Amino acid sequence: MKITAISGSLRARSTNGTVLRTALELTGAETRTADIGSLPHFNPDLDGEGAVAPAPVAALRSAVAEADAVLIVSPEYAHGVPGVLKNALDWLVSSGEFIDKPVGVVTASPSPSGGDFANAQLRETLRMMTGTVVDDACLCIGLIATRIDQGTGRIVDEATLGSLAASLKALESAASQAGCEV
Repeated sequence: MKITAISGSLRARSTNGTVLRTALELTGAETRTADIGSLPHFNPDLDGEGAVAPAPVAALRSAVAEADAVLIVSPEYAHGVPGVLKNALDWLVSSGEFIDKPVGVVTASPSPSGGDFANAQLRETLRMMTGTVVDDACLCIGLIATRIDQGTGRIVDEATLGSLAASLKALESAASQAGCEV
Protein backbone atom coordinates (compact mmCIF):
# COMPACT_ATOMS: atom_id res chain seq x y z
CA MET A 1 0.00 0.00 0.00
CA LYS A 2 1.40 3.38 -1.05
CA ILE A 3 -0.08 6.72 -0.02
CA THR A 4 1.03 10.01 -1.54
CA ALA A 5 0.35 13.01 0.68
CA ILE A 6 -0.03 16.57 -0.56
CA SER A 7 0.08 19.55 1.78
CA GLY A 8 -1.76 22.72 0.86
CA SER A 9 0.59 24.77 3.03
CA LEU A 10 4.21 25.59 2.31
CA ARG A 11 4.95 27.06 5.76
CA ALA A 12 7.68 25.20 7.62
CA ARG A 13 5.78 25.36 10.94
CA SER A 14 2.32 24.93 9.47
CA THR A 15 -0.31 23.33 11.67
CA ASN A 16 -1.50 21.53 8.56
CA GLY A 17 2.02 20.17 8.13
CA THR A 18 1.72 18.84 11.68
CA VAL A 19 -1.59 17.21 10.78
CA LEU A 20 -0.09 15.67 7.66
CA ARG A 21 2.96 14.28 9.48
CA THR A 22 0.75 12.90 12.25
CA ALA A 23 -1.60 11.25 9.76
CA LEU A 24 1.31 9.58 7.99
CA GLU A 25 2.66 8.31 11.31
CA LEU A 26 -0.71 6.66 11.95
CA THR A 27 -0.62 4.50 8.85
CA GLY A 28 1.35 1.37 8.22
CA ALA A 29 1.40 2.16 4.50
CA GLU A 30 4.44 3.28 2.57
CA THR A 31 4.14 7.06 2.31
CA ARG A 32 5.59 9.89 0.32
CA THR A 33 4.91 13.61 0.41
CA ALA A 34 4.69 15.34 -2.96
CA ASP A 35 6.44 18.69 -3.35
CA ILE A 36 4.09 21.30 -4.80
CA GLY A 37 6.12 24.36 -3.82
CA SER A 38 8.38 24.20 -6.86
CA LEU A 39 5.60 23.89 -9.45
CA PRO A 40 5.42 26.64 -12.05
CA HIS A 41 2.15 28.52 -12.44
CA PHE A 42 -0.23 26.39 -14.45
CA ASN A 43 -0.08 27.25 -18.13
CA PRO A 44 -1.66 24.95 -20.72
CA ASP A 45 0.95 26.12 -23.26
CA LEU A 46 3.60 24.32 -21.19
CA ASP A 47 1.57 21.11 -21.25
CA GLY A 48 0.01 20.91 -24.68
CA GLU A 49 0.35 18.22 -27.30
CA GLY A 50 3.99 17.36 -27.84
CA ALA A 51 5.15 19.43 -24.86
CA VAL A 52 7.34 17.94 -22.16
CA ALA A 53 5.97 18.73 -18.71
CA PRO A 54 8.34 20.72 -16.47
CA ALA A 55 10.31 18.44 -14.11
CA PRO A 56 8.37 19.40 -10.93
CA VAL A 57 5.09 18.67 -12.74
CA ALA A 58 6.37 15.30 -13.96
CA ALA A 59 7.48 14.45 -10.40
CA LEU A 60 4.04 15.34 -8.97
CA ARG A 61 2.26 13.33 -11.62
CA SER A 62 4.52 10.36 -10.98
CA ALA A 63 3.97 10.54 -7.21
CA VAL A 64 0.19 10.52 -7.66
CA ALA A 65 0.23 7.85 -10.39
CA GLU A 66 2.36 5.47 -8.29
CA ALA A 67 0.14 5.83 -5.21
CA ASP A 68 -2.68 3.50 -4.26
CA ALA A 69 -4.35 6.46 -2.53
CA VAL A 70 -3.82 10.18 -2.03
CA LEU A 71 -4.22 12.20 1.15
CA ILE A 72 -4.59 15.96 0.86
CA VAL A 73 -4.17 18.05 4.01
CA SER A 74 -4.85 21.74 3.63
CA PRO A 75 -5.62 24.98 5.38
CA GLU A 76 -8.41 27.26 4.25
CA TYR A 77 -7.58 30.75 2.99
CA ALA A 78 -10.40 33.31 2.62
CA HIS A 79 -12.98 30.47 2.65
CA GLY A 80 -11.15 28.71 -0.18
CA VAL A 81 -8.38 26.42 -1.32
CA PRO A 82 -4.85 27.86 -1.08
CA GLY A 83 -3.53 28.97 -4.47
CA VAL A 84 -0.51 26.67 -4.36
CA LEU A 85 -2.75 23.62 -3.92
CA LYS A 86 -5.20 24.71 -6.62
CA ASN A 87 -2.21 25.21 -8.94
CA ALA A 88 -1.04 21.64 -8.24
CA LEU A 89 -4.49 20.25 -8.96
CA ASP A 90 -4.68 22.28 -12.18
CA TRP A 91 -1.51 20.51 -13.36
CA LEU A 92 -3.21 17.15 -12.66
CA VAL A 93 -6.63 17.85 -14.21
CA SER A 94 -6.03 16.60 -17.73
CA SER A 95 -3.25 14.09 -17.13
CA GLY A 96 -5.43 11.36 -15.59
CA GLU A 97 -3.56 10.39 -12.41
CA PHE A 98 -6.63 10.91 -10.22
CA ILE A 99 -8.99 8.71 -12.27
CA ASP A 100 -10.62 6.32 -9.79
CA LYS A 101 -7.86 7.03 -7.23
CA PRO A 102 -9.10 6.90 -3.61
CA VAL A 103 -8.59 10.33 -2.02
CA GLY A 104 -8.97 11.65 1.51
CA VAL A 105 -9.25 15.36 2.29
CA VAL A 106 -8.35 16.78 5.69
CA THR A 107 -8.58 20.48 6.42
CA ALA A 108 -7.46 22.09 9.64
CA SER A 109 -8.08 25.64 10.72
CA PRO A 110 -7.90 27.91 13.74
CA SER A 111 -11.62 28.54 13.23
CA PRO A 112 -14.20 26.21 14.80
CA SER A 113 -15.39 25.11 11.33
CA GLY A 114 -12.09 23.42 10.54
CA GLY A 115 -11.85 24.75 7.01
CA ASP A 116 -15.16 23.34 5.86
CA PHE A 117 -15.37 25.62 2.81
CA ALA A 118 -11.96 24.50 1.51
CA ASN A 119 -12.81 20.88 2.33
CA ALA A 120 -16.00 21.05 0.27
CA GLN A 121 -14.23 22.80 -2.61
CA LEU A 122 -11.44 20.22 -2.66
CA ARG A 123 -13.91 17.34 -2.66
CA GLU A 124 -15.82 18.90 -5.57
CA THR A 125 -12.63 19.52 -7.57
CA LEU A 126 -11.37 15.98 -6.96
CA ARG A 127 -14.71 14.48 -7.97
CA MET A 128 -14.61 16.52 -11.18
CA MET A 129 -11.12 15.09 -11.75
CA THR A 130 -12.78 11.64 -11.35
CA GLY A 131 -10.96 10.84 -8.14
CA THR A 132 -12.82 8.60 -5.73
CA VAL A 133 -13.37 10.85 -2.72
CA VAL A 134 -13.65 8.59 0.31
CA ASP A 135 -16.12 10.39 2.56
CA ASP A 136 -15.00 8.52 5.69
CA ALA A 137 -11.43 9.64 4.96
CA CYS A 138 -12.42 13.31 4.91
CA LEU A 139 -12.19 15.43 8.01
CA CYS A 140 -12.43 19.06 9.16
CA ILE A 141 -10.37 19.84 12.25
CA GLY A 142 -11.37 23.06 13.97
CA LEU A 143 -9.43 25.02 16.57
CA ILE A 144 -6.29 23.20 15.44
CA ALA A 145 -3.84 25.21 17.56
CA THR A 146 -5.55 23.97 20.73
CA ARG A 147 -4.94 20.38 19.65
CA ILE A 148 -1.16 20.74 19.24
CA ASP A 149 1.50 20.91 21.94
CA GLN A 150 3.33 24.06 20.87
CA GLY A 151 6.55 22.91 22.55
CA THR A 152 6.81 19.62 20.67
CA GLY A 153 4.79 20.55 17.60
CA ARG A 154 2.79 17.33 17.92
CA ILE A 155 -0.93 16.70 18.07
CA VAL A 156 -1.81 15.73 21.63
CA ASP A 157 -5.60 15.80 21.49
CA GLU A 158 -6.76 12.17 21.70
CA ALA A 159 -10.05 12.79 19.86
CA THR A 160 -8.16 14.37 16.95
CA LEU A 161 -5.68 11.50 16.86
CA GLY A 162 -8.56 9.02 16.84
CA SER A 163 -10.31 10.87 14.01
CA LEU A 164 -7.13 10.98 11.95
CA ALA A 165 -6.52 7.26 12.53
CA ALA A 166 -10.08 6.47 11.43
CA SER A 167 -9.67 8.64 8.32
CA LEU A 168 -6.46 6.85 7.34
CA LYS A 169 -8.03 3.45 7.97
CA ALA A 170 -10.95 4.36 5.69
CA LEU A 171 -8.54 5.56 2.98
CA GLU A 172 -6.47 2.37 3.21
CA SER A 173 -9.60 0.24 3.10
CA ALA A 174 -10.87 2.03 -0.01
CA ALA A 175 -7.49 1.61 -1.68
CA SER A 176 -7.44 -2.09 -0.83
CA GLN A 177 -10.95 -2.55 -2.24
CA ALA A 178 -10.03 -0.61 -5.37
CA GLY A 179 -7.01 -2.86 -5.83
CA CYS A 180 -9.17 -5.99 -5.50
CA GLU A 181 -11.62 -4.76 -8.13
CA VAL A 182 -8.96 -4.37 -10.83
